[in-house]
Amino acid sequence: MSRIGKKPIEIPNGVKLNVNNNELSVTGPKGTLAMSLTGDIKISVNGNEVVFSRDNDLKKNKALHGLYRALLMNMIIGVTDGYSKKLELVGIGYKAELRGDILIIQLGYSHPIIFKAPAEVKLEVPVPTNIVISGIDKQLVGLIAAKIRSFRQPEPYKGKGIKYDNEKVRRKAGKTAAK
Repeated sequence: MSRIGKKPIEIPNGVKLNVNNNELSVTGPKGTLAMSLTGDIKISVNGNEVVFSRDNDLKKNKALHGLYRALLMNMIIGVTDGYSKKLELVGIGYKAELRGDILIIQLGYSHPIIFKAPAEVKLEVPVPTNIVISGIDKQLVGLIAAKIRSFRQPEPYKGKGIKYDNEKVRRKAGKTAAK
């Protein structure tokens, strides 16, 4: 049995869980998220606890057992607290600006990079060298953060680029270090 999959999930106050056939939806103070279940994974709601179970030990079902439990837990945290990622721009002249819902980033290229995020994600630029991505869907917040970071990933010699706030960039010694 999956160690993660067999743990019960406690539904906090203010969160409503609906299960219709293979559709699962979670509604909370910040919004609504939905997910469809496949395979032979059963979900049972007992009061304010949710438990996932499976009928057999097929490899596919064993893999989905813990996955669905983790996804539901992420949905519950998302509709109650939300998720956010912070990016830092490191480099001379690197800056970000928010005009309406369009993010304009200067990264040393000959042109600015224009990025429009989906409506489910909120972008903030508290200072020109920081970008904060927030939303209720953990996967979407991470995807948008990774997409913005991919415009110029941090390089190992000077550390220039876009990095996560808690990311450590492994630095290399340049050519002059060998002398």
